[in-house]
Amino acid sequence: MRALWGGRMDRDYLSDALTLLGSWTREGQQIKRTLILDDTQHAALTERIKIIADALHLRPEIRRLDGHTQIRIGPRDDSEITEGEVTLAARIEDVYRAVTAPS
Repeated sequence: MRALWGGRMDRDYLSDALTLLGSWTREGQQIKRTLILDDTQHAALTERIKIIADALHLRPEIRRLDGHTQIRIGPRDDSEITEGEVTLAARIEDVYRAVTAPS
């Protein structure tokens, strides 16, 4: 069973979080981000995401399509998205900035 973030049922915390994570979009109970990366950047991002996701006990979907990396985070059933999943999205943003920063 998944718990709502902070037990708050009176606010849509997901919308609040997505406001802060501006490039993520909501699709039902999942959030999604598409990034333009080269193959090397994709590989580096994917490895770092796996480490963070393992620590949070989450399994994001990561797909590579025509020079784009698509990431989906959220429950695979009809339950609510959790604080951990929102945290993972924020950490992915940090990793994305690090991977794409000029050397």
